[in-house]
Amino acid sequence: MARDLEIVLLRSFVTAVRAGSISRAASALGQSQPALSQQLRKLENTIGSPLLRRSTTGVSPTRAGDELLPYAERILSLSAQALAEAGRSLTGHCGVGLLEDLAASQLPQALADLARLHPGATLEVLSLSGDARREAYDAGRVQLVLDEAADVPGRPRWTVRRPLVWAVGQGVDLAADPLPVVLFSGPCTWRASVLEALEGADRRWRVAFESNSLIGVLAAVRAGLGVTAVLPGNLEPAMACHDADALPSLPDIELGLARHPRTEGDPLVDAVETALRRMV
Repeated sequence: MARDLEIVLLRSFVTAVRAGSISRAASALGQSQPALSQQLRKLENTIGSPLLRRSTTGVSPTRAGDELLPYAERILSLSAQALAEAGRSLTGHCGVGLLEDLAASQLPQALADLARLHPGATLEVLSLSGDARREAYDAGRVQLVLDEAADVPGRPRWTVRRPLVWAVGQGVDLAADPLPVVLFSGPCTWRASVLEALEGADRRWRVAFESNSLIGVLAAVRAGLGVTAVLPGNLEPAMACHDADALPSLPDIELGLARHPRTEGDPLVDAVETALRRMV
């Protein structure tokens, strides 16, 4: 008999991962902890592997959980989009300027799913430098910008905080002194956050590799050159750090969404904005 993934179980799993705690996830979902735990066990039975690593401080995804997470998020997003957009036909053009790290995540796929629901609409995703993105925004080519809150045009209409997580290259000794780190080329607020976290923990470090692109940073980590910080959506399962005490905690970053004022009331831009908020 074919196995199916139940939406309610996937929502429980995604909420638990995002909350980092069964109790916080249960509160967010309006359920009891035993009920939520039962749903998570049911999903693990369906998958055939443990999905969450439980400890006294909370929960974190196992390797199987890391692999399931992007699929679960996409299924939930697509389900919500289908419910919201069924029966509507949107047309027009909507350009979205994304921070490179978000452009490499599940967001473009969510937008592609939205475009598939509305074949008369054109969605354009651009990952540009700050000056080029501002030029596209002022020219009307980009209607929505999702970036670090301090870098969006004007005042963001919506903000959200998201964690940075450590990505560890295969074979990297986390006890090494100095610790080899892979960094984004400066100036970069994430670079400063990584170094401040290490120095705050009295960890010596050395720059093993640096790049001005996410592709370059991830390639260096895959090659085993060191550790770096990424958004959870860009963390490849093989890079996950499974020793919570080996590296210091990283700060959250604040993402912001800006929308061109001339697009207020545009149904297509409304739908794209809703999809972005839901996925982030």
